[in-house]
Amino acid sequence: MGIKIKSRTLREISSISEMKDISQSLRKQNLTIGFVPTMGCLHAGHLNLVKRSLETCDRTVVSIFINPTQFGSNEDLDTYPRQLESDIEKLETIGADILFHPTKEEMYPPGYKTSVEVQNITEQLCGKSRPDLFDGVSTVVLKLFNIVRPHNAYFGEKDWQQLAVIETLVEDLNLDVAIIRVPIVREADGLAMSSRNRYLSPQERQSALSLSRSLQQARDNIRRGTTSAKAISDSIRQCLSEQEGTEIDYISVCDPESFKEKEQIRGRTLIALAVKVGPSRLIDNCIIEEF
Repeated sequence: MGIKIKSRTLREISSISEMKDISQSLRKQNLTIGFVPTMGCLHAGHLNLVKRSLETCDRTVVSIFINPTQFGSNEDLDTYPRQLESDIEKLETIGADILFHPTKEEMYPPGYKTSVEVQNITEQLCGKSRPDLFDGVSTVVLKLFNIVRPHNAYFGEKDWQQLAVIETLVEDLNLDVAIIRVPIVREADGLAMSSRNRYLSPQERQSALSLSRSLQQARDNIRRGTTSAKAISDSIRQCLSEQEGTEIDYISVCDPESFKEKEQIRGRTLIALAVKVGPSRLIDNCIIEEF
């Protein structure tokens, strides 16, 4: 991805009230606000989202907030990678306008009591093994939308289910923000970019390549005429299981909107994976279009 140098200085904000005042001022000037919410440890996938916003909006806001409400008690909140100084350098280089990085106490002050739940589509895939995830995501995204008041918000399709939850949140609550989908960004060898990739040892990283390889194999098998969802799932499981240090959370061949499992691959289909490789839980997916 080419780096775009801009003359504006990155403005760092940690106060909700200040962020709201700035957003109100930008809107009064009829300037469009693009927004990229992140948990930091920025990689090329994040920066691609920022670039899309820079290309289409007058001002671009990036948030960095490691949201505690979407982590379960046995998950990696305490060890989730943090590199704020490096993130700031990357955002300055690419030309983002505003970094909003509130504290936990700013976002969830003492006495905080509210959460948001999107139903049905949160019960499958990642929602099965991470029951706290989507309520936490829905709540923090709604808060961030209310604070930043963006016209456009940019999300990567690697987190396909999360993106569907956010789109549902926006539609059901009549929020005035356009959700812009951006395709998965991959390393040269096919590994989907993730902040958790940095945890992988060289051997674990090689094992992690089985996610993208198994998806490519599934696409090839479908092109050759395989339509049984079980056959495709079994072939993916075999590919993943051949690698040392992999633990499969789920393999899903499902409808990309309802996430209901399919028996036959007919029409548009999502193939989604979650696999623990060493210390990292990695996800990946691909879409099979109608054929």
